[in-house]
Parts: sequence; structure tokens; C-alpha cells
Amino acid sequence: MSRSLPSLRLLLYLEWLLLGMSLLAGLLIPPIYPSQASPWLTLLSIVVFGVMGLRLPRSSFSHKVIYTAVELAIVLLPAFTNSHLRFAPLLGLIAVIRSCQMFKLQGRLIVASLVYVSYLYIVFLRSRTTVLFRMHVGQERPFAEQIATNTANLLLNNAISFALTLTFVLLLVNAVLSERRSRQELAIAHEQLRQYALRIENQATLQERNRIAREIHDSLGHALTAQTIQLENALLLLPSNVDQATDFLKQAKQLAYQALQEVSRSVATLRADPLRGKSLENAIHNLIRDFSSATTLTPDCKISLGYPVTPEVGTAIYRILQEALTNISKHSEATQVMLQLHSQDRKLHLLVEDNGKGFYPEQNTTGFGLQGMRERATALGGSFHIISEPQKGCRIQVNIPIIDYTIVNSEPATKI
Repeated sequence: MSRSLPSLRLLLYLEWLLLGMSLLAGLLIPPIYPSQASPWLTLLSIVVFGVMGLRLPRSSFSHKVIYTAVELAIVLLPAFTNSHLRFAPLLGLIAVIRSCQMFKLQGRLIVASLVYVSYLYIVFLRSRTTVLFRMHVGQERPFAEQIATNTANLLLNNAISFALTLTFVLLLVNAVLSERRSRQELAIAHEQLRQYALRIENQATLQERNRIAREIHDSLGHALTAQTIQLENALLLLPSNVDQATDFLKQAKQLAYQALQEVSRSVATLRADPLRGKSLENAIHNLIRDFSSATTLTPDCKISLGYPVTPEVGTAIYRILQEALTNISKHSEATQVMLQLHSQDRKLHLLVEDNGKGFYPEQNTTGFGLQGMRERATALGGSFHIISEPQKGCRIQVNIPIIDYTIVNSEPATKI
């Protein structure tokens, strides 16, 4: 188990601090009773214990159990070698810290319990040896009994203190590991969200390309096919009827101009940001101007926005209006067009209405443009409604919430 993450490095530093304190307790602080074992055994035990912490077992449960058993053996080693006992509790705390990184809650509690039992056993041996040593050097019985009583009280205090220390260490390490796990889950969720956003973006791009492909097939392909027919007729009539051939050539030229406009419109639709840094009002003004120059129709346009909108909302409104005006110019044969855009009750309301020939929306199964407008509105939590009948014109209503998109700034109403 790698220990290079910031939270794990913090636990590693804590282990090093406890190891340093173990060296001080084992080598510099004099023992209560004479030690028969060499101090080098104490040093070797602490060094081996520290080296074991550089890399913890990864996945095998049996390896983790063996690793923990070796740690507990090192903790209990002084009790069986008659060496210094003061460093053993600190090594036990380190064993608990490592167990929190290897086991779940049940395993952590088992290791902590074993460390606590080992500590009680070591402290019992130390207190017993101290009493026996002082009785051996000639202490009278009343003094020996007093020593035994004081030792028992000290043993109880140490047991309670070590239990509280173990509890604190468990809570601290669990908090550190929980913070690390939260960071990992947040990073995973962030990556999943990024991948999901990319998939949505790719799907939207694919839908937009499909729409453009259908538009090119329906409009540009039709114009080029009609132009080819006109040119063929002109070539056939050119030797015998120059005037008729000239009319065919003029019609072919007009069709070529229409095809060029369709290409320009398709390229403009492919732009990632149709607003190109302009405000929504200015972008709509330019769109209305282009529509008027191409159709000789001047829409009755009123725009009143109380809140600025984000680029996502602005782009959606612009594209919906662009598609609506395109359908009017191509199919409606309208003589009047009305456009209204205003914000009210934290919603953006768009209305486009014409007096053209109309149609039945439920019978328009090939209207990919209408589907695209509806998808743009619903993608932002809005609604799209179209009302039309033959010879009664067409009415498009779009409502998009702007509660989560607005900045509490107001801009003056604009009328185009």
C-alpha cells in the first residue's frame, strides 16, 4: 500500500514521531530495574518496526494478518527478553495506526484490543518485577506492601490513560482516512461528471451535425438539383431559342445564389458561439437585419430583459429564433412577423408569430428543426410550444427559467 498521498504522509510522520520517542524511551531514559539484555536489541527492534512501515500489505488478507502478528511480536519482545519495556506502548500505538490503513472497523478494533492486552501484560510484568526487585534488596514488609499498593494504583492509572490514548488515536486516524476517502470519492465523482459532460457535448454535437446534414440535403441539394435541370434546359434550347435559354440561365443563377445563402447559413449555424461576445440583444438585432434583407420582411420586434443571461441561455434563445425565422422565410409565405423577448418572474419568454399559411404540427414528421428547438429549450429546464393550423399562421412560445443563471444586475429595456 503506497503511502505517498498527503493524508497517508501525515500518518507516516506521526509514526516517525512515535518511533523517535520510542528510541528516547528505550535508550536514553534509565530503566526502573536493571536490564540484562543488550540495548542493541532495543535499537534493532525499533529499526525493524520502522522499516516495516515503509510499505504496508496491499490486498491479501493473510499477508495483513501475518504483518500484524509480526508487529505484535515485536511489541511483546521486551517482555520475553528482559529488555527495556518503556518503548513497547509507543510501538503498539504505531501498530494501531497501521491497522487502520489495512483493515476495516472490525479488524481495527481487534488489533487495538490486542495491543491493549499486550500493554497490560507488559505493565504487569514491569510492576511485578519492580516489586520483587525492591523486596529483594531488603525492603521491610510494610514498605513492600505500600509499594505493591502504589504500584497497583499506578497500573490502574496507566491502563486508563493508555485506553484513552488508544481511543484518541483510533478516532484521529479514522478521521484522516475518512477525509482521504472523501477526497477520492470527490475526485471520482468529478471525473465521472466530466466524462458525462463530454458525452452530452458529443451527443449534442452529433445531433446538431445531423440537423445540418438534413438541412443541406433538403435545401441545398434541392437548389443544386433544380439548378442542374435549368442548365440542362438552357443547353438544349440555346441553339434554337436563345431567349428561353437565357431565362433558364437566369433561373439557374438565382438558384445558385440561394444555394450560396444556404451554405452561409449552415456554416453560421456550426459556429460554437453564435453570439461571438455580443450581447443577446445585439445578436438578435443583427439576425433581424439579415432576415429583413433576405425576405424584405421587417419583423415587429420588442425586447425587454431585466436580467443578463448566461452564454448557454443566450445561445439557446438565439438558435431557436434563428430556426424560427428560417422556417418563416422558407415555408410560411408570411407578410407579417412579430417577435417578443422579455424576462418576467425569473423566466425568459420568447414569442415568434407570423400570419403565414401555417401547418399541422402533429403531421410534420420530418421537421428536424422543430425538434431541435424543443430540445434546446428542454435542455435548460424550459418549455417549447407551437400552435399552428393551415391558413392561420404559426405561433411559437418558449419559456426558459433563468433563476440559476442570472446575476442580480439589470440592464435597460431595449426596443429594436
